[in-house]
Amino acid sequence: MNFFYKSILNHSLGAFLLFTLIFIESCQTSPVKSKETEHIKAGVFNGNGASPVCVIETMEALKIDKGIEPMEISGADIMHGALKNLDVIIFPGGSGSKEFNSLGLLAAKKVREFARNEGKGIVGICAGGYLLSTTPGYPSLEILDAPDIREYYDRGRGLISFNLNEEGEEIFPELKDYDSLYIQYYDGPMFDIPASSKIRILGEIYSDIATHEGYPHGVSPGKPSFLTMNYGKGRIIVSVGHPEATAGMRWMVPRMARWVTNNELVTYPEITIRPEINNKEILFYEDQIKNEKGNFWNLFEKDDSVVITSMENLHKLRSRPSIRWSIGLLRHPSWNVRYAAAKYLLESEYTFAIPDLEAAIQNEKVKTNQVELQKILRQLKSFLK
Repeated sequence: MNFFYKSILNHSLGAFLLFTLIFIESCQTSPVKSKETEHIKAGVFNGNGASPVCVIETMEALKIDKGIEPMEISGADIMHGALKNLDVIIFPGGSGSKEFNSLGLLAAKKVREFARNEGKGIVGICAGGYLLSTTPGYPSLEILDAPDIREYYDRGRGLISFNLNEEGEEIFPELKDYDSLYIQYYDGPMFDIPASSKIRILGEIYSDIATHEGYPHGVSPGKPSFLTMNYGKGRIIVSVGHPEATAGMRWMVPRMARWVTNNELVTYPEITIRPEINNKEILFYEDQIKNEKGNFWNLFEKDDSVVITSMENLHKLRSRPSIRWSIGLLRHPSWNVRYAAAKYLLESEYTFAIPDLEAAIQNEKVKTNQVELQKILRQLKSFLK
C-alpha cells in the first residue's frame, strides 16, 4: 500500500486520487451525521427543581467534548432570549414537576418552540424525562407522546443494567460489543410507550428495580433505557439513568447533545470510554443503604486504615454521594487518607474536584507527596477537553 501511494504521489492526478481515498475512508470509519459546527452551545437548566449535583455533573460531562460550549441557564435567562444563542438545552436530574414550575408557562412555551419551530435539540436526563413526558395529572412540557408510570415511581437507586438496540448502537457505536451495560439510576421514569407513539426506543432496562417493601416486581425490565423522537423540526433524546454520574459512561452526555443537534458524532479519548469498569448490578435495598451509611460514618474515624477501607467499600458499592464525600478527605491530616481520596476521585472521573486537588498539592509539605498528587491531577485533567 505504501508503494502504491508513493507512486501515485508522483503525479498530480495521483495526489488527487489519494486525497479522495483518504476522504472516503474517513467518512466510513467515523460516526458522522449531516452537519458540522465549530462550537455546539449547550445550556444546562439550573432552575429550581434541577438538582445542583446533577447540574454540576452534567456540565463536567459536557466538558469532555472540545466542540461543546456548556453554560448554565435559568427560566429568567430563557425569558431574556438566551435560547436564541443555544443549539441544545439539557434538563438534568432532580424533579421534573419542579423544573416545569421553575420554567413557568411562558418559558415552557419558548422551550417547545425552540425545538419544534427552530429545529434545536432537547436532552432529558432522569427528571428531564419526566419533564418532557405527557403524563395525565403531571405538570410537564408534554413533548414526548408517552406517559411515564406514576404509580410506585420512586423505585429506588443503584447501578442498573441495560442494553442498546441497533439504532442505539448507531448513536453510541462504542458500546455495540456489549450485551449488558451499566448506568447509575435514581428513580428515573418508566415510560409506557403506546403503539401509536412516534418515539423510537434506543435500548431497554434489564434490571428489576423495586427496592422498597411492597413495590411490585417485573415493571422495569423491558422499559426504555434511552429513547428519541423527532419533534417538529427538532430532535429529543432521553436517558432514564444518569450517564453523567457513571464513570466510564459520562461521554454519552456530549454524544447525546451532538445527536439532537444533528452534528458530527465525534469519537472521544479511550480513557473516557470505559463501560467495562462497571460489570454488575448493584441495587440499594435496605441492607445496602445501611452499609453505605455505616461506611460514611467511618470516614470520621481516627484510624486511617478504617477511613481508607470505608472509601474502598463505598467505591465497590458505586455509591454516588461517596464520591463527593471524598473531596473533603483531600484535606485530611493523614497523607495516606489524602492520597486514597485523590485516587478515588480519579477512578470516579470526578473532574469537578480538580480545584480541590490543586489546593491539596499547593498545601502539601512533602515534595514526593506533591509529585504523586500531581500525577493524579494530570490524569484527572486528561478527562477534560
